[in-house]
Amino acid sequence: MNKLTTKQNGNLILFLFVVVKVVLQYLVVNPVYELQRDEYLHLDQAQHLAWGFHSVPPVTSLISWIILQFGNGVFWVKFFPALFGALTMVVVWKTIESLKGSLFACILAATGLLLSVLLRINILYQPNSLDILSWTLIYFTLIRFIQTDHKKWLYWMAVSFALGFLNKYNIAFCLFGLLLALPLTSQRRLFTNPHLYYAGITALILISPNLIWQYQNDFPVFSHMKELAETQLVHVERMSFVKEQFFFFIGSLPILITAFISLFTFPAFKPYRLFFWAFVFTIAIFIFLKAKAYYAIGLYPIFFAFGAIYLSQLLQSGWKFYLRYLLFAIMLFFFYAMLEISLPIFTPEKYVEAAEQKLPFSQHTWEDGKKHPISQDFADMLGWRELASKVDSIYEKLPNKNSVFILCDNYGQAGAINYYTKNKELKADAFIPDYIKWLNLDRDIETVIRIKNASNTDFERDHRLFKNVTVLDKINNPFARENGTQIILLSQPNVDLDSLLRKERAAGNLQ
Repeated sequence: MNKLTTKQNGNLILFLFVVVKVVLQYLVVNPVYELQRDEYLHLDQAQHLAWGFHSVPPVTSLISWIILQFGNGVFWVKFFPALFGALTMVVVWKTIESLKGSLFACILAATGLLLSVLLRINILYQPNSLDILSWTLIYFTLIRFIQTDHKKWLYWMAVSFALGFLNKYNIAFCLFGLLLALPLTSQRRLFTNPHLYYAGITALILISPNLIWQYQNDFPVFSHMKELAETQLVHVERMSFVKEQFFFFIGSLPILITAFISLFTFPAFKPYRLFFWAFVFTIAIFIFLKAKAYYAIGLYPIFFAFGAIYLSQLLQSGWKFYLRYLLFAIMLFFFYAMLEISLPIFTPEKYVEAAEQKLPFSQHTWEDGKKHPISQDFADMLGWRELASKVDSIYEKLPNKNSVFILCDNYGQAGAINYYTKNKELKADAFIPDYIKWLNLDRDIETVIRIKNASNTDFERDHRLFKNVTVLDKINNPFARENGTQIILLSQPNVDLDSLLRKERAAGNLQ
C-alpha cells in the first residue's frame, strides 16, 4: 500500500511539473515579441508537405500542419516546443524510476531541467526541442535494454532514432557517439546481438522516404551544411563552444558533475559507463566540426537521472541531508539570473539600456560574429507584424491583384507576411530554398511588391526590368534585426516577367 501511495504521489508530482513547465513557457515571453524568423518558415511548410526540405527533414512540417488544423494561432505554435520540453522531463523521471531512484531524485532532476536552458530552447518552434527529446529517448531505451536485455527496447531505440532523424539530422551525432563508446565498455556485447542489426534496418526503413527525397533532390542537406559552414559556423570558436556548455545547465552543475563521477564510483551504475564515453566522443566531434554550442544540449538530460540518484544516496542522513535544500537554492539563484539575461521577459529597450551600462552578459554575439545589445533570437522576434501590415496596405490599393507578385529576400520576410496577412489571396515568395519550389509563375505578372534587406541597395536590375521603381516604406523598429528592410513597388515591366522567371528558375539562376 505504501509503495502504491508513493507511486501515486510521484505521478501527481510529475503531472504538476509538466503543467508548470508548459505554463512557464508562455510566461517567460514578453507580449511585445512576435514569432521568431525560423518559425514562419516552418509554418509555411504546412502548406507544402513533403518528405524533406532544404533546411529540415519532414517532421516539423507535419507538426505545422497539425497547428494549421488547430487554427494556426500563436498558442499552438508555442505549445508543441513546450510539450516536447515537458516530455523530456518525463523521460528523465521514468529513467530514474527504472534505476530505482527515490522520489527526491525525481524531483531534483525535474527541477534542474525545469530551471535550465531548456526554458530558452522551448520558447521557439524549431526542431531543437524535439531533437533534445529524441536524444533523451535513445538513451532511455538503451538503459532499459541494458536493464532487461529485452529486444523490444532495441526496436524502440530504432524508432526514437528515426523520429529524431526525420526531425533534425543532428541526431546522427548521438548515434556516432554511442557506436564509438560501446567497444570501450562491457556493453560491446551488443554488437553480437542480431536484433541490433534488425533494429538498424528498421530505422533505415523508417527514414528511407527522406533519404529517397534527398537523393531525388541532389542531397540539399549537404548544400545547407556548406551554407551553414560558410555563413555561421565560420564565426564559431572552439573554446567558445566549450565555455557555453557550462552555462546551459549552470544551476545544475552539481548534478551533472556528480553524474559523471557516479558512473565510475557507484557500483550500480557500472553498466552505464558507456554514456560517459559517448558524451566524450560526441563533444569531441562537435568541437572538431566547430559546431554551434546548442547542438550538444541533447547530451545532458539523461545525466540528470544518474546525478540525482547518486546525490540522493550521498545526502541521506546527518548534516549532509540539509545540503539537499542548498541544491534547490543554487538552481533557483541561477534561474533568476537566467531570467534577467537570456529569456525575453523584458522589452528590447531594457536590454539596450543594460548594454549601454555595460552590465555583465549584456553583449550578445550574433551569427555574424559581432557583438550586439540584444540577443539575435529576440531581434528576430520583432518587426514582422509591421512588415505584414504595410504590405497588406499596399496590396489592397493595387487594382489587379491576380497579377501582383510579392518577392522577398529571405524566408523570415516571406513567412511572416504569409502568417500575419489579413488577405487570404495574398502570398509572399522568395527566390531561396524552399520557397523557390513553391513559386506560382503560371500567370501574368505586372506588378511586384519587392521586400529588400536594408543592406540590399542594388537597384540596377529593378530599373532594367521595370519603368517605375518606387521605395514606399520600410521597417522602422530599431530593435528588429530586419530594421530598415525596404518595401518597394515595381510596376510597368519592360519584359515578360513570368516567362523570364520561369526560364531563370529552370536554369537554376534564381538567387
